[in-house]
Amino acid sequence: MKVYFVYILKCSDGTFYTGFTNDLLRRLGEHSLGRYSDSYTYTRRPIQLVFYLEFTNPSIAIETKKQIKNWSQAKKTALINGQYDKLPNLAKKRF
Repeated sequence: MKVYFVYILKCSDGTFYTGFTNDLLRRLGEHSLGRYSDSYTYTRRPIQLVFYLEFTNPSIAIETKKQIKNWSQAKKTALINGQYDKLPNLAKKRF
């Protein structure tokens, strides 16, 4: 059974990068070595893997990546820290 990963990297500038791959170790190496000079992480190295999820369905993995990618820094931080109870409140807009 093939496994797919959604992952979050913390970049040297404090931002997060959310990605999708079927080979997490290879992809982390590519980010760390700066294989793609036009990628978001290239100028923000070193990077650190701070979170990942495993999926067997690539469609669900891609949808999850898109969802997380649109989250605020605070909501991603809560996810990384396992503060799942905070996620619903961080999704609400404050007026």
